[in-house]
Amino acid sequence: MNSRSRLAFIALALVIGAVIVSLGGCQKTAPTPATESTPPTQTSPPARTTNAGGDPKAPELQGIASWINSDSLTLSGLHGKVVLIDFWTYTCVNCIRTLPYLKEWHRKYADKGLQIIGVHTPEFDFEKNRENVVNAMKENGLQYPVAQDNDYKTWNAFQNRFWPAKYLIDKDGFIRYRHFGEGYYDETERKIRELLQEIGADLTSITPGLDPGPTFDPRARSQVTETQLTREIYGGYKRNYSSSGTYVAHREYYEGQDRSISYTDPGEHLNHFIYLQGLWRNGYESLIHARETENFEDYIALKFNATSVNAVISPEETSSPFRLILTMDDRSLKDEEIGDDVQFDEFGRSYVLITEPRMYMLVKLPTYARHELKLRVNSNAFALFAFTFGAYSTGP
Repeated sequence: MNSRSRLAFIALALVIGAVIVSLGGCQKTAPTPATESTPPTQTSPPARTTNAGGDPKAPELQGIASWINSDSLTLSGLHGKVVLIDFWTYTCVNCIRTLPYLKEWHRKYADKGLQIIGVHTPEFDFEKNRENVVNAMKENGLQYPVAQDNDYKTWNAFQNRFWPAKYLIDKDGFIRYRHFGEGYYDETERKIRELLQEIGADLTSITPGLDPGPTFDPRARSQVTETQLTREIYGGYKRNYSSSGTYVAHREYYEGQDRSISYTDPGEHLNHFIYLQGLWRNGYESLIHARETENFEDYIALKFNATSVNAVISPEETSSPFRLILTMDDRSLKDEEIGDDVQFDEFGRSYVLITEPRMYMLVKLPTYARHELKLRVNSNAFALFAFTFGAYSTGP
């Protein structure tokens, strides 16, 4: 494909894919997977019982695969308490950013009548694994109950669409407050306190939090494609072939599924896309390095605008840990640019050791900026699921 044809294809992809930029990465919307079947007939959801204020009755927790940190719970069994349902998944950066606030609310209000339940609804198949969720909870220090909603039964009962999403339920089982995405932590805590006071909780000794959340860099809100915050980028054809967007900038990727193709990086990169060099296989959920190499000659490249870059990566279950070499603008990252998972080898190269399926923090810049990142790998156990980007001065 010549340069003009390639750029024309990318321009068309931008129109068809309807580039959606997550302003501030405040929430992740569940993508609609590609399908060749006839869409189901649309029906109206069943009418919900409401209270005098018009708040709907919360649906019961449904289809839970397992409970972590708790025996099985039901909303009906928690009648008389205030319940905060938090829909999350452990590789979602937007969810990860909210966890410190949830942990603080659990610490302050658990013995005052607040019951937090994390409903873990996975985006990727490997997130259904109980051990993976348990490990993520330990790493994040979560002590409140988490329910594995692997089949989206509770998600669908709540008619939810976002990660993270919070539903605050009062003593009578009605949803009195909702918040989708990050931020508004001070507002959410005020609502928690209001509902706790309705059940007679004495909160005079507990100071309410006043932090609304980190500040979003205004430059990321640019309407110009090449300067706005880079959208979330997916590796697998489940999202690349869907209406939610086209993320791989090579026409060959779309000429067949589950194929190993030798790609050539065109060298001209645009924001919002990934570019490939070497042999890669387009899998359902991920982009897989399709051969073993010795000199890190194969890579994934992207031009981005952000303060932070993260990648959801899963190695093959039977593989040994392997290194992912990172370069930015064709050099190693500097100390002030590295994400929490980056280290340096004996040659001064910046790299990440891939050991388990999770989100890896690659880049953390002191200010919002534009750069070109390359991920080089030798192992054929490497699978990229998604890139996510932040525009906060601190955090992932």
